[in-house]
Amino acid sequence: MNTGLARIFHTSGGARHSVRAGGLWRARSDAPYLNSLCPFQSRYEVSGLVALAFLALALTASAQPRAYIGYVYPAGGQQGTTVQIRLGGQGLDDVHAVLVTGTGVTARVVDYYRRLDNQELELLSEQTRKLRRETMSASWRAEAMAAGDSAMMSAPSTNVASDTNNPASVAAKKEAAMELIERIERRTSEYVQTPACAALASLVMVEVTIAPDAEPGEHEIRLVTLRSVSNPLTFHVGQVPEVTKKSMVTAIQQVLGKEAQALRKRLPGDDEFSISVPCTVNGQTASGEVNRYRFEARRGQRLVLTALGRQLVPFIADAVPGWFQPVLTLYDADSKEVAFDDDYRFKPDPTIFYEVPRDGEYVCAIRDSLYRGREDFVYRITIGELPFITSIFPLGGRVGASATPKFEGWNVEGAELTSLPADTGPGLYLLAARRKGLVSNRVPFALDTLPAILEREPNNSVANAQEATLPIIIDGRIDKPDDWDVFQFVGKSNDTVVAEVQARRLDSPLDSVIKLTDAAGNLLAFNDDYEDLSAALNTHHADSYFMARLPADGTYYVHIGDTARHGGEDYGYRLRVSAPRPDFELRAAPSSLSLRGKSSAPLTIYAQRKDGFAGPIKFSLKDPPAGFSAAPVTLSGTQTVARLTVKSDLVATKEPVTLSVLGAAKIGEQELAREAVPAEDRMQAFLWRHLVPAKDLKVLVFDLAYQPPPKRVAPVRLPSVTLTNAVLAARPAVQTNALVGTNNAAASSNTVVTKPKFTKQQIAGRLRQLKLLFEEGMLTDEFYSEKVAECEAAE
Repeated sequence: MNTGLARIFHTSGGARHSVRAGGLWRARSDAPYLNSLCPFQSRYEVSGLVALAFLALALTASAQPRAYIGYVYPAGGQQGTTVQIRLGGQGLDDVHAVLVTGTGVTARVVDYYRRLDNQELELLSEQTRKLRRETMSASWRAEAMAAGDSAMMSAPSTNVASDTNNPASVAAKKEAAMELIERIERRTSEYVQTPACAALASLVMVEVTIAPDAEPGEHEIRLVTLRSVSNPLTFHVGQVPEVTKKSMVTAIQQVLGKEAQALRKRLPGDDEFSISVPCTVNGQTASGEVNRYRFEARRGQRLVLTALGRQLVPFIADAVPGWFQPVLTLYDADSKEVAFDDDYRFKPDPTIFYEVPRDGEYVCAIRDSLYRGREDFVYRITIGELPFITSIFPLGGRVGASATPKFEGWNVEGAELTSLPADTGPGLYLLAARRKGLVSNRVPFALDTLPAILEREPNNSVANAQEATLPIIIDGRIDKPDDWDVFQFVGKSNDTVVAEVQARRLDSPLDSVIKLTDAAGNLLAFNDDYEDLSAALNTHHADSYFMARLPADGTYYVHIGDTARHGGEDYGYRLRVSAPRPDFELRAAPSSLSLRGKSSAPLTIYAQRKDGFAGPIKFSLKDPPAGFSAAPVTLSGTQTVARLTVKSDLVATKEPVTLSVLGAAKIGEQELAREAVPAEDRMQAFLWRHLVPAKDLKVLVFDLAYQPPPKRVAPVRLPSVTLTNAVLAARPAVQTNALVGTNNAAASSNTVVTKPKFTKQQIAGRLRQLKLLFEEGMLTDEFYSEKVAECEAAE
């Protein structure tokens, strides 16, 4: 038995493994990626033993989990460019398509690197060594033929060339072999035996083409395999030139007391790069790293340096606080720190505003606040005199009103704010400023049907409280530290009053607190924080809410302030004071489903009931495409979670389809219908869970029996392949104690057969590894046949 074969058989190749994925245990399958190209073509058929490996592979693939992606790098690109990105995840075998939301962005799969094991790495190393020996011999033979040296040409052939007397054939085979060596080295350079996060270790290489008129800002990207659609992650379309650092190799798991061994080995100067602004820098940070970018700036420039990190990967289950926490620092030419930020208001992603005092070089540095790092610690830093909105006021308006909010910011002089159509209904919308062809950051703006008024100062006490007639929405500001705004209304005994603040959900830094008092100053209701299911990205639900019953006829006061006693022009709010408005919002998780042909799959629906609504909600699919259905499900008044079973009578769909879940309820005489927002159930820091919204609910129906045709047909054995001594040695030895001349029956009874060293399962595992590597274009026909012969001999 040769050494490589002996080592591989210590494990069972046909087993499925479990790996930790974002705090959840997910099954991992090693089904092959069949779309790799290879310069070596075969004319041979598959042997019966290899066919067994096919069957084992099909059974494994049928249990493939939902595809998962943990990061995208780079997480964006400039309009009018084509960029190469990589996505790290798991369950990505047979990935073949990419979905991107919005218009102007298309993508295709270029390559897939599944996670290799030690034995596969050894096979590739052996293949590389053999190719190097053969190419050296082929080079020597070609030189001999060119020189006409008959003695040299009579040397033994190495089977590199099918026609050893043809210099062109030798050269072609040598070139193909060198290409394969390069491909193997590129693949093995990504190998990590103990990745820091196994859920990120499979890599998909994707080419993204961005149209010149593609909408700037966030898009969502997903991967599609034969049997599932992945979760979405953010991909940004930018407007300025982009610089992308070389992607990281999968980070190595750190061992307590030996952390230094897992640090990334970088060349001198790899931590600092020169750039020209304006630009967007794409990077990843490893453990203990600080990345620096040096650029020239002129006096008077009003620079905006904004970083995206947590916004690209909202929640990381196995990290505390549960996301990448980038820190930005700006230094001048003397290495003096001139600006610093680790949070932009309440958001973990930092932004620096800096007016350049003098011409010269400046350095922008980024790191994690705790010096953590891994390949999913991805960032985008945009630097330049770019428009940036810091605040708008008011934060919302009434449906049908034509009022346009005022806005403040950097580099927004002469900019125009996005306008909403006159027929826009109630809801939350994103507005941006456009200046000289550049689009600013987007800020939320709320529309409602209730009457709205503006807060009017002075109104910081009961004595000068601003009068209001219910129902009303008040747009105001806590415009200075320790300010309170007080509003007065007249109520009747047993009336129920609701007070709700929208501030943090509208990107205001206000951490509101509200209270209700009567004319005598008695406290009737109080609230600081109130959790909102729809604001999953806000881990601090800082907006306030209460619903209270009035004890008597009389005058009442609603007080609003900031919990930390902060205030300023940016501390806007919308305060609704009204009778209850029963309603509900819905989330549907996960945001993609996979169904075997003519089967079903469950979808979890979460309902957030508002203003005391306790009526039944009926769920169903909204206008489902042909072949899809779901039996209606009804939530009672005390329930907030339901399971809707989506069924399909199709055998398969050519591509994922989009479904929509509708919730219907009757409130009084009014019929309400609300669509469920697709969402991903994400864990934060080992404990907390959040429903992160997505654009679409994608459903894929697959045929369990379907297997894509292989790109390469595996040979049984090449004519030139013979059993080597190692192969012959691998055959099970048969020993006998029969004496010479003993009859056949006696000889048979005394025959002792040595127990095979390897089980059929172990051999099938070896064959499976060989098949995967062969179909991925990593093994030559000759090498593959030789290794299969070894397995047959061992079997």
